[in-house]
Amino acid sequence: MTTITVLGNGRVGGNLATALTRAGHEVRVADRTPGAAADASRTAQVVINATPGAGSLDRLAALREELRGKILIDVSNATVDGPDGLPADLIYPGSSLAERLQEALPETRVVKTLNTMLFPVMTAPATLTQAPEAFLSGEDPQAKQTVRELLISLGWRTEWITDLGGIHTARATEAAILFVPHILRSNGFAPFAITIARSADLGLHRT
Repeated sequence: MTTITVLGNGRVGGNLATALTRAGHEVRVADRTPGAAADASRTAQVVINATPGAGSLDRLAALREELRGKILIDVSNATVDGPDGLPADLIYPGSSLAERLQEALPETRVVKTLNTMLFPVMTAPATLTQAPEAFLSGEDPQAKQTVRELLISLGWRTEWITDLGGIHTARATEAAILFVPHILRSNGFAPFAITIARSADLGLHRT
């Protein structure tokens, strides 16, 4: 069992909190009352950033002391929304929200994951007709292993989880958000995830 605080109680945060509780973890969701995020983060082993990405950096930088030594799982994408409310551009082109968070929180172990799918897939990956993929980006191997174990508790199979390397690799997965509005306009809000198709003939194996 892991003690987890979820920052953000919208569809993403609520979905993760419910599923992680069901998986046997001790979960607390921080509401928007003054001091709630600080109090909840202070007592957690793992903190999940499910706040709107455009304001995440300022919100979490203010929690530097509370997040010291913690694992911060960042599932948000920092985007500028278009007229229809869907992502139109990146707030941090040439960088990423995850990198900015790691810079602002040097004593926190930031891991980026679950940001390349619609939120229902985060906690029910097996419901898709094809195997989805969850990517990990982060500097700390032990933190990434902890996140991997949390994903497995949510139903992710080991072979569906790919470690991309350091936190700088998050700029690639965050840029994938620019696919999303086009997919949604084409297919509607049916759950989907970005994944990698590999050829067995080439002898490529997941690690």
